[in-house]
Amino acid sequence: QVQLVESGGGLVQAGGSLTLSCTASGSFFSINFMGWYRQAPGKQRELVATFTNGGSTKYADSVKGRFTCSRDNAKNMVYLLMNSLKPEDTAVYYCTARVKPREFGYEYNYGGQGTQVTVSS
Repeated sequence: QVQLVESGGGLVQAGGSLTLSCTASGSFFSINFMGWYRQAPGKQRELVATFTNGGSTKYADSVKGRFTCSRDNAKNMVYLLMNSLKPEDTAVYYCTARVKPREFGYEYNYGGQGTQVTVSS
């Protein structure tokens, strides 16, 4: 069974930085990391960063210029570097991927359990 596991969250002061990581475990034929989203208590889920088909990365306006999303296909990992963190960045952060468990079969969307990021003022 395929699992996405996020790590790197924690408590940080405003203005600080964190780097989140997401790795895939289990058996699969291929994986295509899509990006990151977050959800704060009482708020709707927000797409933070997503890789486009053209090879670029699209960011939410709220994080543009502060967050950088990257991936290492060889290691099956995706990262989210977060700088100049603000209290409003406090949320659970999730990575997403499209996974093909077998060579001949369908592709499925997967998300991890999330990692908590708390930014104190």
